[in-house]
Amino acid sequence: MKGCPYDNAVAEAIFKIFKTEFVQGKNFKTLYLLRRELADYVKWFNNQRINGSLNYLTPAEFRRQTL
Repeated sequence: MKGCPYDNAVAEAIFKIFKTEFVQGKNFKTLYLLRRELADYVKWFNNQRINGSLNYLTPAEFRRQTL
């Protein structure tokens, strides 16, 4: 249902993490710098950042184990 965060809880949780870890306090001078830093963040998030809800694995490790 539109406007109900519980219907899309996973996306809402990711947006919160993204805003607090990546965006907060940053000012990107160019679109190129934003894209470069975003690509680095996504790579770090998927391959190095452990997640408690994934049994303390990275998203990439968790996906490999569940395939």
